[in-house]
Amino acid sequence: MESASRIEQIVVISLLLILAIGCFVVLRPFISALLWALILCFSTWPLYAWLVRALGGRRTLAAGLMTLLVAAVFILPPVAVGSSLADSVAKVAGMFRTLLEQGPPGPPSWVLEVPLVGPPLHGYWRELEQLGTGWTSELQPYLDTARDLLLSTGVTLGEAVLQLALSVLAAFFFFRDGAEGARRLSDAFERLVGERAQKLLEVAGGTIKGVVYGIIGTAIAQGSLQAIGLWLAGVPAALFLGFLTFFLSFVPMGPGLVWLPATAWLFYNGAFGWGVFLALWGFFVVSGVDNVLKPYLISRGSNMPLILVFLGVIGGVLAFGFLGVFLGPTLLALGYTLLQEWSAGASRLGTRPSS
Repeated sequence: MESASRIEQIVVISLLLILAIGCFVVLRPFISALLWALILCFSTWPLYAWLVRALGGRRTLAAGLMTLLVAAVFILPPVAVGSSLADSVAKVAGMFRTLLEQGPPGPPSWVLEVPLVGPPLHGYWRELEQLGTGWTSELQPYLDTARDLLLSTGVTLGEAVLQLALSVLAAFFFFRDGAEGARRLSDAFERLVGERAQKLLEVAGGTIKGVVYGIIGTAIAQGSLQAIGLWLAGVPAALFLGFLTFFLSFVPMGPGLVWLPATAWLFYNGAFGWGVFLALWGFFVVSGVDNVLKPYLISRGSNMPLILVFLGVIGGVLAFGFLGVFLGPTLLALGYTLLQEWSAGASRLGTRPSS
């Protein structure tokens, strides 16, 4: 009888394991979007709770309004930036096509004044000018690389917008049914780890908020500072480039992809003073704020080392795509903090005096 009961138990556990594996296989393409929706809902839950109270307890309506707000913040800006970027790319492509047909212009006079690299750069530029339209053969390898890079970037951006859209859709259900789900999760966690479950969940919640607020807050600061510096220097489309910096700031050294070309553009147009200003502003202010603001905001919810934040961003992008910028540091910070809390609790338990 006992043997039959054990066999039945093994069969049930095996079926549950197969079911879990099947669910994972089905949900695997959407895991990053679902995780981001969960993190996003948790981070904005106080606002949702306020909406529920303001609307007289109508959770579905409050969830719908929060979903629209999330869509306005995370979907509309990328779409707007993408459309503006497409127009800008078309204009740049037209200018580049004209440049290929007519040949490069002569080097500006300030190139000779650049220390160390100025004279050889001026000479090489002169050689390209003398080649005329034949200089395209010199650029062909770079043109092929740039084309492939643009194609892969377009595919990545399309996938990112799709994942964001799925996250927004999932966020509606997480908002609406989140309270009940949180209660069930708390009960299940308490069964697993006992009386310390509530403390660990509080630590996890503080860590998630700290990482999300740190990453998004730093991105907002860098985008705003970038737009201000570009506007002061007289660079066109400063607001658009500030928007672009907001998204690039999720990637290490991303803002430099904006202020470095803008600085080169100023130098090329003879605005040497403004070029120096923008280079200093970009390096010390825009890129420098990342080293101050992000660790401060993240440390408010977690004492996670900065190297883990960096590794979380890189590893998150490799594992989850664009949304890994948020998911990577959040998951690493959560695991690091919970491990510290768990080990501290185990240490206290081990040193507790015997009665």
